[in-house]
Amino acid sequence: MTQTVPTSQPQIYQGQFGEYTITDDDRQGVLVYRVSLAIAAVCFGLGTALVLWDSHSPIFRQLLTPIYLVFWLALGVSLFTIHIYLIILHRFLQFCWLIGGIATLVVAIADPEPLAVTVYNQPYSLFGVGFTFVALTGIYFKEAFCFNRMETKLLTPLVPLLLLGYMAGVWTVINQKFLLFFWAIQFGIFALRKCFQAIPSDIGDKSVFDYLHQQRSAQSHN
Repeated sequence: MTQTVPTSQPQIYQGQFGEYTITDDDRQGVLVYRVSLAIAAVCFGLGTALVLWDSHSPIFRQLLTPIYLVFWLALGVSLFTIHIYLIILHRFLQFCWLIGGIATLVVAIADPEPLAVTVYNQPYSLFGVGFTFVALTGIYFKEAFCFNRMETKLLTPLVPLLLLGYMAGVWTVINQKFLLFFWAIQFGIFALRKCFQAIPSDIGDKSVFDYLHQQRSAQSHN
């Protein structure tokens, strides 16, 4: 006689606006978010290593463009799988990511030099390309606000300070390299720590998402 093993009931969570459960799709979305963040962090770290090791090597300069492309794509996946209560903020970060990608494409087409060289020699190109890093900073800010992570608290002001300071010409080469190295290290720590974080915490309170969705639906029918 075969014995039927009872299936486990999904865990029920109590949210601010009612009960909710976490589905397999929810968990898969979090895993995609974390993997894409890790890919972005690895690409950023690899690009930083190439710049700090030998920024004058033609081969390294050429490699930076495809590395940046993978970084940008991975960041985009993160932005489409991250859980943010404020839909306006979520859409704003996605919009910044898209604008940054378009601006990067324009810069890459307009100048025959490798992308990294163009951006370094023309700091004001960051007025367009830099929107990608506005989106990345938004992720840092969200993670710092929700989880009180030290690395994201450091990264949130660091990114705009480095990029705006570079555009204004206030950083020496040594300062630039140090801040870039520090950014890459903290980004790596952030992505690594996400791997060991409980999945439900990244999903958040689904009852809030449901409530906000109901509010938007009610407003659209009025």
